Amino acid sequence: MKGKRLANFIVKIMDEKKGKDISLLDVRDITSLTDFFVICTADVAEHAKAIAEEIRVRLKQKGNMLFSEEGEKTGEWIAMDYGDVIVHIMLQDKREFYDIERIWKRVEPKIKEKRQE
Repeated sequence: MKGKRLANFIVKIMDEKKGKDISLLDVRDITSLTDFFVICTADVAEHAKAIAEEIRVRLKQKGNMLFSEEGEKTGEWIAMDYGDVIVHIMLQDKREFYDIERIWKRVEPKIKEKRQE
């Protein structure tokens, strides 16, 4: 599974595990780092870890390789790199502080301006 299909599958898993405020960002035109970010908020660290574990297990069953994972120990912000999709599972305070969606939305217009020059 790759790209948008993989991202949508991760959204489904997050929803099933009661992740909140799920966001899917298409960053293909902004960066070569990845194609999509999937972000959700977890209630507490244990909830974040449970969401991450479910994603890990279900994607492994589908043959998707996890390239890198950070934050599993604390559970405050878990980042999982699946190549085409980077997953962010964050506690509310971390999500509000880092505001990933705002950062990437601010970058996008600057990229488009450069392309038009």
